[in-house]
Amino acid sequence: MARVVVTRPINPRAAGLMEGHEVWTWPENRTMPREALLEQIADADGALVMLTDRVDDEFLEAGRLLVVVSQMAVGVDNIDLDACTRRGIPVGHTPEVLTETTADMAWALLAAAARRIPEGRDYVLGGHWREWDPDLLLGSDLWGTTLGIVGMGRIGAAVARRAAGFSMRVVYNSRSPKPEVEEETGAAYVELAELLADADHVVITAAYTPETHHVIDQASLLAMKPTATLVNIARGPLVDPDALCRALRSGVIGGAALDVTEPEPIPSDHELLSLPNCLVIPHLGSASRGTRLAMATRAVENLLAGLAGKRVPWCANPGVYSHEK
Repeated sequence: MARVVVTRPINPRAAGLMEGHEVWTWPENRTMPREALLEQIADADGALVMLTDRVDDEFLEAGRLLVVVSQMAVGVDNIDLDACTRRGIPVGHTPEVLTETTADMAWALLAAAARRIPEGRDYVLGGHWREWDPDLLLGSDLWGTTLGIVGMGRIGAAVARRAAGFSMRVVYNSRSPKPEVEEETGAAYVELAELLADADHVVITAAYTPETHHVIDQASLLAMKPTATLVNIARGPLVDPDALCRALRSGVIGGAALDVTEPEPIPSDHELLSLPNCLVIPHLGSASRGTRLAMATRAVENLLAGLAGKRVPWCANPGVYSHEK
């Protein structure tokens, strides 16, 4: 019997798969305090963590018995993969199961921001709707426009597939061209500068790395169309928040919709929240009932494989299996 630490309550159906192991779960729906986390993993064989947990040398030093770390998310920028690999610890994550749900959210945010839906709701709630006005809250079309996608992984490709329903032209930028995505969606690879200048709407789905930090900065925003919509469903630090505030406030771009922010959570007094042309939601990209269950299930499957000494099926650091401790 292995001892497992789970840093948030997860779906009971997924948790039930760990029957037969000693499972300790942090009982609250908030990030587990660091001191408590380090204390609990001291005698743990496996850890099922969330993207709000920092897995670094300190964590791994405290958890000297760990044989596997499994994260209930796709992105692993909160985990020091190199440190895990050096210690021979595979890291599981949950790709594929949240792709379509997150792409749906990208489109929900894009439509809401481009057509100024939050502003319309505020207008009604504020008691300003007296009569129909042909010039009231004019937004931007989606149909027949150009969509730019920054980052063409699974989620980017899913966003591109949906663009066909709006007869959109799709351009994208990624670390390298993706011929298979181009064949499936008709998307065209372009340099980032061309994408920003050409796109009517820009959706960010790129992975966050030191190289992509603030990939959307002041120069990027100035290159965009004044009517453009910016959507970020990836990671907050891909966008410079100060530059975005200035761009939205001064009309450099038309609007923005953010599922993720820097910092995260965003303070309630942050300027972005005061701007009518900026929609912010609390990192809900994969937040559907079915997807959260699938994510929890996959995270548990990764964990159980690692505990059994088997290859973790969805491993974020596959090089661990060829690395000598």
